[in-house]
Amino acid sequence: MAAFSERMAPVLMLWLAFGLGGTWAVDRGNFKTCDQSAFCKRQRAMQPGKSPYRALLETMELTHTKLTLQLINDNNKVRLLLELYRLQGNMTRVKINELKPLKPRYEVPDVLVREPHTEPLSLLSQDENGVVLSLGGEAQRVIVSARPFRLDIMEGHEVLMSLNSRGLLAYEHLRTRKDTFSYKVTSTVASVWDSVKWVFSSSQADPEAEKQEGADPADHAEEPKAGDKAVEEEEEEEKDEEGMWEETFKSHTDSKPNGPSAVSLDFSLPGVEHVYGIPEHAETLKLKTTDGGDPYRLYNLDVFQYELFNPMALYGAVPVMLAHNAHRTTGIFWLNAAETWVDISSNTAGKTVFGKMLDYVQGSNETPQTDVRWISESGIIDVFIMLGPTPYDVFSQYASLTGTQAFPPLAGLAYHQCRWNYNDQEDVQAVDAGFDQHDIPYDFIWLDIEHTDGKRYFTWDPHKFATPKDMLQRLMDKKRKMVAIVDPHIKVDSDYRIHTEIRSQGFYIKNKDGGDYEGWCWPGNAGYPDFTKPEVRAWWASMFAYDQYEGSMENLYTWNDMNEPSVFNGPEVTMHKDAVHGPWEHRDVHNLYGFYVQMATAEGLVQRSGGVDRPFVLTRAFFAGSQRYGAVWTGDNAAEWDHLKISIPMCLSLSLVGISLCGADIGGFFKTPSNELLVRWYQTGAYQPFFRAHAHLDTPRREPWLFGPDNTALIREAVRQRYALLPYWYQLFYHAHRTGHPVMRPLWVEYPQDAATFAMDDQFLLGRDLLVHPVTEEGARGVTAYLPGKGEVWFDVHTFQKHNGAQDLYIPVTMSSIPVFQRGGSIIPRKLRVRRSSTCMEHDPYTLYVALSQQRNAVGELYLDDGHTVNFDTKEEFIHRKLSFSNNIFNLAPAAHLSTKSWIERIIILGANGQEGQLEFEFDASMSVLTIRKPGMNVGEDWSVP
Repeated sequence: MAAFSERMAPVLMLWLAFGLGGTWAVDRGNFKTCDQSAFCKRQRAMQPGKSPYRALLETMELTHTKLTLQLINDNNKVRLLLELYRLQGNMTRVKINELKPLKPRYEVPDVLVREPHTEPLSLLSQDENGVVLSLGGEAQRVIVSARPFRLDIMEGHEVLMSLNSRGLLAYEHLRTRKDTFSYKVTSTVASVWDSVKWVFSSSQADPEAEKQEGADPADHAEEPKAGDKAVEEEEEEEKDEEGMWEETFKSHTDSKPNGPSAVSLDFSLPGVEHVYGIPEHAETLKLKTTDGGDPYRLYNLDVFQYELFNPMALYGAVPVMLAHNAHRTTGIFWLNAAETWVDISSNTAGKTVFGKMLDYVQGSNETPQTDVRWISESGIIDVFIMLGPTPYDVFSQYASLTGTQAFPPLAGLAYHQCRWNYNDQEDVQAVDAGFDQHDIPYDFIWLDIEHTDGKRYFTWDPHKFATPKDMLQRLMDKKRKMVAIVDPHIKVDSDYRIHTEIRSQGFYIKNKDGGDYEGWCWPGNAGYPDFTKPEVRAWWASMFAYDQYEGSMENLYTWNDMNEPSVFNGPEVTMHKDAVHGPWEHRDVHNLYGFYVQMATAEGLVQRSGGVDRPFVLTRAFFAGSQRYGAVWTGDNAAEWDHLKISIPMCLSLSLVGISLCGADIGGFFKTPSNELLVRWYQTGAYQPFFRAHAHLDTPRREPWLFGPDNTALIREAVRQRYALLPYWYQLFYHAHRTGHPVMRPLWVEYPQDAATFAMDDQFLLGRDLLVHPVTEEGARGVTAYLPGKGEVWFDVHTFQKHNGAQDLYIPVTMSSIPVFQRGGSIIPRKLRVRRSSTCMEHDPYTLYVALSQQRNAVGELYLDDGHTVNFDTKEEFIHRKLSFSNNIFNLAPAAHLSTKSWIERIIILGANGQEGQLEFEFDASMSVLTIRKPGMNVGEDWSVP
């Protein structure tokens, strides 16, 4: 016990410093700036306009599927191989690798859902300065310039995007360290051999050859080698730069056995002022320029109560950026899993050289331009350029590469109740009963790390959770569910089966010396499974089987936390970069770790059901493609108004890069919210995709009924609004799964030519038909919402009042107000008989809200299936109805492959004139609202209402 206490003391001291500190704020000193990251500092010191790279056009090969071309760095004579692909769906792929690397460089696997389909490139013209290739027809083409190397993608006379136009392409080639014995031997032998060759070549020199002019030695494919004077001088200069072969941050030293290996490339976006994406950052929706500050950092980290409006890295990293103007939307997907920094500059702070040239060509002095530079520590350059042209084209293009949002079970879109931690089974039962007593629906109750036996995951505390199946069965009897946490750090304990199996099979990540990598986390000393290996993921998935995960049942789902990975005593609270995953270093794969953990967990939940049930898995760390496996939340936020506000752009940024199932901890994880803040957060969260309340261990209890009857009533109403809209939420996620279109959308997605929407991030759309402007200001008595769409109309969903589009609308608010508007021309289904859980509402009737357009018509849809299996896909068991209202006739188009007891209880027509419908109805002339009661049709049958 004494040894255990000594081992745990540093962890407990760290936890106390984090959890009980008076400041409750991030210690920025624990995390690197660009100046403290050696490769970022080196790359950022490069000056634009001095590219050493040129294209060797004589090496060009054009096949049916791709163009290949060698590039050479005229400073060190190292050659690179460029591969250029035209992909189906209006995309271009550019790969750049070393032509002859000292050893293979890491290329990211498993993120792409398949190898992208290519389309033929055709050569349009070629001369000594470059080549022009067609990207399909005469209008769209790519120009490859030779000296210096540069790519321009054009449509007609318009430049859509340029690569290396600022000359910031950089490729740190792998090399042998000079102070090693092998290098010294190689260098000595090479030097002697060069001397011998010089003697013989001098005596046999061809006088005529010496007279030839214009010959470029780089055109002859002799590779540089150790001992070459030019190479020695270049490498001598590189050797002098600090941090190339070893780097220390605070008390941690990174051994860097492969030396410098960074890659970088710049992109110019003429005509663009607004760029978005590259989550995760606590930042505005429109990304800011980074001139004079740090670049945006993409490096998955466990950041304690993060700062806002900051480019610091957070828990996840999706290296995707969207660029938008009134004419076009494009995207850049930088497929690299190493630590990455992204610089953004704009000619609003001074034109670049390329920007000035473009202005001159187009006869304008006002053409905006955004320049973006990506810098990664290792790997290769593998970039996908998505050419749109519409926002939805870019979403579809990205989805074709990395997949779509996993279709969650219906219950996953309902309300989740969580805290660190519910104490025991009796506590869970009391909270469950409290929701019934106060008539507040919920679907999931969550258990954090304290439910386990000493932080041993896949176990239960034998005293506090002695009979987990009894607890789960009681929830199941009420048609409710539970989520339990399963983190990827595994307690090092010879009596813990999970640990002994991982160790015996060699499944842990290794340290640089070949032993199992160990670090501190919640259990104390912990090992970390190497999820980059398929066999480790398969084993992990098997642990979720009912006969392996003792006490689990079909209504128990999973939460993966701390999977950046978090290592309390590691550099920047994460894993050492020189840890080893088979042939690769952790620096190569870092941002993939959480992606793989969630992948394996989701697969485990699928397998345990025999491949029938859809999983629900929440992850904190993520990467491109994580949308295929479940939900994401914004991490350890705080009970502050600014954290409520930032939840909107944070989730919008995630939505733009494919991750639709996003939410923030209701009320804030840290600190204690005021009653007003808590109510406003419930009202906001009820209209965000993932709806979960969560709180820190040291905060007072926060169940919704603990803040007085008035606030309980307000929270109850917000939650009930969520449940009434579940049919709409569900069909939006069905579409997200089928198409890759986001559920929660910035206004510019639907109104791409309306410049007023381009930087707007205090309101948002759900689908295209609901506009939400939450109240996020303390003490607010009103908000101003922008209603887009000239010639369109919007209806307040609470009062049914009609408003014209293309206006700023001031809305007086009280504590009960949640400003939400339905677009004229839409039909939205609701279920108004709210019960204790979503499953209890399965067969309840629908109410259809028909909001008429100025042309007095409306369209919508109704989707339903069994709510939890994959039968909608494998057996086509679903109902998907197209709804339309035109010429005073309401139609439901046939498309039913499932029987249901649900029926249409009422139809409410907003903007009516009292002439619609011949069935029993009520008409409120003051609000132009007509209600048809009990039309009585089953939603699985074909019908129309005259």
